[in-house]
Amino acid sequence: MALRFDAGRVCLDLLATGQPREQLVSVGALCAWIQGAGIVPAGTALGHADASWIGPFREVRGHVQQLVLPGGEDTAAYRRALVRVNDLAAGVPPAPRAVRRRGGDLVRELAAPPGPAALLALLARDTVELITDPVARAAVRECEGDNCSLVYLDTSRGRRRRWCSSEVCGNRERVARHRRRATRAARA
Repeated sequence: MALRFDAGRVCLDLLATGQPREQLVSVGALCAWIQGAGIVPAGTALGHADASWIGPFREVRGHVQQLVLPGGEDTAAYRRALVRVNDLAAGVPPAPRAVRRRGGDLVRELAAPPGPAALLALLARDTVELITDPVARAAVRECEGDNCSLVYLDTSRGRRRRWCSSEVCGNRERVARHRRRATRAARA
């Protein structure tokens, strides 16, 4: 199953790693997600990552889900998630630096190999920014696609986006609609 990076926020992209089934099943899968999500610059070495990283990323994913999905604000689980995300957000994120390449271009690198706490601090800060920004918070949507529970940030004009991805769930819906019309036409 391919990793998805189309939710509009890195913390929401993390939620997609649990749908429709667990995708953070190995260190390699987690590192692919970390690099694909862009929380480290392209080419950042993550060879020091190990299996102990997977659990904390899954834990944060659960907290993010608790905080962004509507309806749970008055629960003990919501309060625990908020405390944990705030604690993680207080951590020190990886320090970037500008490095000149051969052609003279400046590129972003990290000053040191990132540890899991630093990467989780980035995710937690993104979550805090999302849940404290009333405009962004109001744009969080759940996909209307059949059998899809992904969450995304609707930045479309008119806020009329219905699916997590037009190419995935939107295409499935259009194909299903076409088949229903063709079946009705064949019966008539």
